[in-house]
Amino acid sequence: MEKLSTVNILKKLVSFPTVSRDANLDLINYIADIIRCEKVNPTIIKNKENTKANLFASIGPENNDGVMLSGHTDVVPIDGQNWTKEPFECTLEDGLYFGRGTADMKGFVASAVNSFIKAKSMKLKRPLYLALSYDEEIGCLGVRSLIDLMKELKFKPAMCIVGEPTLMSIATGHKGKTALRADCEGVEAHSALAPKGMNAIHLACDLINEIRSMQNEIAENGIKDHDYDIPYTTLHVGKISGGIVLNIVPNKASVDFEIRNLVEDDPHKILNEIKQKISFLLEKINEKAPYADIKINITNEYPGLNTKINSDVVNFVSSLTGKNNTIKVAFGTEGGLFDTKLSIPTIVCGPGSMDQGHKPDEFISEEQLELCDNMLENLINKMSK
Repeated sequence: MEKLSTVNILKKLVSFPTVSRDANLDLINYIADIIRCEKVNPTIIKNKENTKANLFASIGPENNDGVMLSGHTDVVPIDGQNWTKEPFECTLEDGLYFGRGTADMKGFVASAVNSFIKAKSMKLKRPLYLALSYDEEIGCLGVRSLIDLMKELKFKPAMCIVGEPTLMSIATGHKGKTALRADCEGVEAHSALAPKGMNAIHLACDLINEIRSMQNEIAENGIKDHDYDIPYTTLHVGKISGGIVLNIVPNKASVDFEIRNLVEDDPHKILNEIKQKISFLLEKINEKAPYADIKINITNEYPGLNTKINSDVVNFVSSLTGKNNTIKVAFGTEGGLFDTKLSIPTIVCGPGSMDQGHKPDEFISEEQLELCDNMLENLINKMSK
């Protein structure tokens, strides 16, 4: 058997094409097998279809203490991207490891698994947890069943490190996300008699106009957090669909949009304001078209993260990395769920940069992997003292 190291584990992880739409069981089974070789029995939590799974494991004493290392195992697709390297092979070139998921976030997962195995041979004074999930890339979906499991545990970690790529800086915050779909119902008619119908696409455009108006109001007068590149809550329309042929007034249309909120903003309050404005609009429309309607439903949501910079988890991870400054990141993570659902103080800190994530020829540097290995080596050394 090949000697275990972060690089060797990373090469194996990249070879599993764990795009979110596909299975991740081969990867989970690989990690489970190498953990079992250390006489650790991980818990595997499968989805209903038995195609995907989370992995949860712990070593060390049983108490309400210790650290959880968290990462997701799925990656985004390569469809339509112009790769010059094999995406599901880990290729070293000029000090960079290329391959889908190297930065986001199999580099951290490889380092975490390697450190977890090393820690097994040490006499830990505090427990160490490993939590690996699926379907993070499509809305932090898979981790929900892992959280349900952890709610039933007698003991839970005192803190969590989510290893998303931050160039090993300590991120204390990210925005929450609420994904929504609006179904617009109009009245069909021949396009030569268009005013006799109610155009569902026009209703969708009315909704989009209200969303844009709300965004402008928030950008000008809303809460600001200048630790973010975009310092306010954002609303964004990502997809609109409707209509069959040009000479029929469409009776149905849909709009997919999102709210990415600062922790201080309540996305449900923003949504209620949009719904209220739409209700005023529909009152007038229904005088002519009683059955016209716009129904908005939440399709997925996860909370933001806002850990205090003077908290124990920040101070502890700072002692591991040697960095005292903190940042906030634009992308979402599972950290907000660990914080809100389990009350586990959480930060985000991992190797690589999201500038390389989701792109062709994604890579992570040897230097970043080494920095992550050093952080986790410091972690297990501290936890064994």
